[in-house]
Order: sequence, then C-alpha cells, then structure tokens
Amino acid sequence: MSASVYAVATLDTKGAELAYAAGLCRSAGVRVLTVDIGTGATPAVAADIPREKVAGCHPRGAQYVLDLKDRGEAVAAMGDALQGFLLQESYAGRLAGVLGLGGGGGTALITQAMRGLPIGLPKLMVSTMASGNVAPYIGTSDIALLYSVVDIAGLNAVSTRVLANAAHAMAGMVLHKAPRAPVKPALGMTMFGVTTPCVTEVRRLLEEDGFDCLVFHATGSGGRAMEKLVASGMIEGVIDVTTTEIADEVVGGILSAGPERLDAILHQGVPYVLSLGALDMVNFGARNTVPANFARRNFYIHNPQVTLMRTKPEENREFARWIAAKLQHARAPVVVVVPEGGVSAIDAPGEAFHDPAADEALFSELERATRGNSHVTVKRYPEHINDVKFAKRLVDKFCHLWARRLRVPLP
Repeated sequence: MSASVYAVATLDTKGAELAYAAGLCRSAGVRVLTVDIGTGATPAVAADIPREKVAGCHPRGAQYVLDLKDRGEAVAAMGDALQGFLLQESYAGRLAGVLGLGGGGGTALITQAMRGLPIGLPKLMVSTMASGNVAPYIGTSDIALLYSVVDIAGLNAVSTRVLANAAHAMAGMVLHKAPRAPVKPALGMTMFGVTTPCVTEVRRLLEEDGFDCLVFHATGSGGRAMEKLVASGMIEGVIDVTTTEIADEVVGGILSAGPERLDAILHQGVPYVLSLGALDMVNFGARNTVPANFARRNFYIHNPQVTLMRTKPEENREFARWIAAKLQHARAPVVVVVPEGGVSAIDAPGEAFHDPAADEALFSELERATRGNSHVTVKRYPEHINDVKFAKRLVDKFCHLWARRLRVPLP
C-alpha cells in the first residue's frame, strides 16, 4: 500500500473541518487517511483510523486512554498514544505526511507526536495557538504552523480559505520532493557571531574534503536541534566550536540548550571535537532584564535585545567540571581543542571581555577534571579561536577521528 497523508483531529469537535481539508488534499492527488484522536463525545464523522486504534498504541492500552475522565489526563495519554502510532506508521513506510487541526489541547497533543517524527517528513499544523509563543509546540522539529485566524469551529468564509491553503500546502510537500543531492557525510557544527570566522573557515576546509556541513546557531534551540539530528543518525560527526549554551545552563542565561546538552553526541559515539567558543559570556535579553544579582558585572551590549555578561573564573571552573562530567559518558574518543588566545571575538587584547586569568581558570580546570578519562584528549594551542591556524587545528583533529572511525590511513 502506498504511503498516505494522515489528517488528524478530534472528530467530535472538528469532524467537518478535517473532512473538508482531507477532501481538498485528495483532490490534489494525494492519498489521505483521517485519524480521530478525540477523547470526548461520539465522532461527528467516521474516521478512516478510529480513536480506538490510536489509543491502542498507548503502553497501557486503549481502554486506559478512553476511560480517563479528567480531560487533561486524557489528552496527555492520547498524545502519547498518537506519538507511538505515527512512529509505527512511519517506520512501516505508510506515512507520507501529517496534517493536524487543533485548538489548545489538540495542538499540544498533535505536535507532541509530530516532534517525534523524522526531520523532512511533511508536518503541518493548523492551530489557533500559532500566533503566540510556538516554541513549546515546535521544539527542534520542522513543523510548519499555520494560524487559523478564526477558531476551528465550522466552515465559513475565513476557515475554508485557511484550510484550503493547508491542504494544498501539504499536497505540495508530498508531491514535490526535494531534489536528490549527492550523498555526503553530514557534520554538525555550532556558531555564534563571535566565533563566525572560525566556523566559516572550518566549514570551508571540510566542504573541500567532501563533507556536508550543517551549522547551528548556539542559541539553545540550535544545540538541541543539532543533537536531535545526531540522535536520529542524520549527523555523522560534530565539531562543537561554540559551547556557550553551557554557560547559560550553569549561570542562568536565556540561551541554554538544557541539561541534556552533549548527551546525544556522546551516546551515539560519533567523531567529536569540542572547543570552548563563547564560554566567556552568558546571554541575557535587553539590559534592563538582567537579574539584579548580576548588577556589578562586566556587560557588553551586543544589540538592544541582547546583553552579554563576562564570566568569572569560578563560573569558568564550573563550566569545565560540567563538561568533564558529561565526557565521562563518552562512548568514543573525544578531542577538546583549547584556544589559549581567547574564546570569542571580544575575548582578545583590547576587547571588552579580554581576561586571560578567567580563561586560564577554564582551561586548567578542564585539564584537571578530565585527567584519567581515557576517551578524552585535551589539546591546548596558543592561537585565538578566530585565528585561521586554530580552525585548521580543529579540522585536523576531526579528520584524525574520522579516519580512525573508518579505519583508513591518513595521507
């Protein structure tokens, strides 16, 4: 059986709307199956895939999900069930894309399942929630959100236009695949404005060697997105130039990637070179949003919306211990490459964050804390992180790990 778009909604409240969108998608030449994820009243229209089949993918079974009386608990349980169901259909090759319709509860439920699906599989959510903070719904996935403008409560002059656009967009994504590109090993690397020269040179050198370089902005979501792709097997190696998200996690800045940063990379055991880019700074919003307990610190106004705070020696030592604790779980060799000349564009002689003593606290503590870990090698070099020579060192270390993984001799 050919793959289908699964059109998903709570058919007790959004039956006519889903049927309308599914019909337009079929008319555009796409096979569509409707999926009911309702937990309340009887469906308004029959589904191709009833709620009982979806609920049966919950670890505790369909009856557990459908018997829950509390709406919040029922929605959460159905979200777990839908995630399992769609993953099962994806693995079996039956899923061409997912088109969801929902309000608050439906959006949370459906996007939870969408986030678990592979990058590149079409995912489009028509939602009443799509004009606010959508980060909780998208996470690090490639979900497309379309604001419904009016509530998804009947077919009218506005909703029919929005739903038609959604149906045709989904059909377009399914029918028109991305051109096949030459297969190259994909590498992840992290960048900030203050490490851009380094990453640009690293990327240039590795692209010349035949790698497909994926650069992630180290803003929290960037680090999480990179690690999700590593976990999914889409990234085969990492040069983690800019680990500034760790500073925000430890000190309390706004660009943390969470306590799981590094976990997927180390668990997968991909060739991994780590550096210390932008660990001289913690990121906050506008200057007046910086917590009062940091009032006497050294700040750099990057722009009206971004304030950078210089890290202190003890904070740097804490970053080193945090990294070292993570590296204890490495399943393959890791090389840490240290730029003694400075870790960012503004950590250089004459610049706002130049502080060799604070940097040395980071470097020496990292050496001390990783001593005895046979998987980890720390290499210190005199260059600044944005020195072309330092970029070459990063590439050389990575290529040694890559060759070692493939068991091929280096030239």
